[in-house]
Amino acid sequence: MKIEDMILISVDDHIIEPPSMFDAHIPATLKDKAPKCVTTENGDNYWIFEDRKVINVGLNAVAGRPREEYGVEPTSLSQLRKGTYDVHARVDDMNANGLLGSLNFGTFVGFDGAFFLDSKDKKLAFSILQAYNDWHIDEWCGSHPGRFIPLAIIPLWDVNLAVEEIKRVVAKGCRAISFSDNPNAKGLPSIHKEYWEPLWKICNDERVVINCHIGTGYAPPHPSMDSPIDAWITSMPMAIATSAADWIQLTALQRYPDLKIALSEGGIGWVPYFLERADFTHEHHHEWTHTDFGGRKPSDIFREHFLTCFIDDKFGVKNRHEVGIDTICYECDYPHSDSVWPKAPEYLMAGFDGVPDEDIDKMTHLNVIRAYDYDPFSILGRENCTVGALRKQAEHVDTSPKSAGGNRPVEEGVKRVVTSGDVVKLFQQNRGEAA
Repeated sequence: MKIEDMILISVDDHIIEPPSMFDAHIPATLKDKAPKCVTTENGDNYWIFEDRKVINVGLNAVAGRPREEYGVEPTSLSQLRKGTYDVHARVDDMNANGLLGSLNFGTFVGFDGAFFLDSKDKKLAFSILQAYNDWHIDEWCGSHPGRFIPLAIIPLWDVNLAVEEIKRVVAKGCRAISFSDNPNAKGLPSIHKEYWEPLWKICNDERVVINCHIGTGYAPPHPSMDSPIDAWITSMPMAIATSAADWIQLTALQRYPDLKIALSEGGIGWVPYFLERADFTHEHHHEWTHTDFGGRKPSDIFREHFLTCFIDDKFGVKNRHEVGIDTICYECDYPHSDSVWPKAPEYLMAGFDGVPDEDIDKMTHLNVIRAYDYDPFSILGRENCTVGALRKQAEHVDTSPKSAGGNRPVEEGVKRVVTSGDVVKLFQQNRGEAA
């Protein structure tokens, strides 16, 4: 396959929410109570809702910076590439990257919308959450039909309200929700409790994909505060394996054939051994653990119900059939530091040597189109959706690295190994906490 003929759809990207996001979507009676983006005297931004602040306004949004600044935490929108918070500039950046479609997780609300879980006034929180979904679906995604896969957040504190909201967003064309990879870590019932049964049923019946982003439940571990931050970055995608081991045991997956779980930003290279281990565990231990897969293997359940994704995973691509070729999707992770924007097609092609076009098409777009009921071709025309066609539309886009400000994990000019402790301290400072 030629690089210009490839079609790319990402199931993991991120939005930095613009200050005006609620203006057209919140009832007039609630505008004074809605979250507000505040600018300080020194130009920093933060979101405030009730008595809580979110100071990490541009969390890891470092796309477009030189690599030596990837560890510099943005503290204001002015330090970000415009494509992080402006949908029209985002589409320009997608075109420059040859990226056709994108599913976007939120930032200040949390990847799973858990920001609202701690709200004092849950009735108000639900109204704001609905306004957030309306903005995301109608304004962000609706501004460029065919370019985005809508992703809704749900009221995690009330499963019946969650079902109500899912029905509402499905009517608006949204068939994906964000959910914690381990709700029990947030003080909610575990996925094995009957409490969540209405959620599983509605997602099965309406073919709504449940997207579990890394870090929304099980926190990727820091071996120690003295460990080089590289250790945490290396293990971060694989941390989702702990959740995957739990989700694969979910008995609802045996009752609901159309229930789909996406392991967002989790990578794929670890999956073959994970499935081998799951099958061995069941075969070797089920007589005393009493787990029951109806005569089938855990790996069968995984390949029928789970979606995986990767940025640059040559080992995973080489072993794609052991992962499950029909489970694999692409992710760009724009604008985070792991993203290889604007050179995603080049990175992918380097790992696709010897891979048949049929397999490439499945991993880069066909699996996403099927799982998310997403049909950009009928809107845009397939001939306009290739890497080559999209990049022609972006000849005016400047993708050269630009230096920007923000807080550094170590003193400027100091060159030493950055540790987990440095980064934790930086985030504490950005949240206004004591170090």
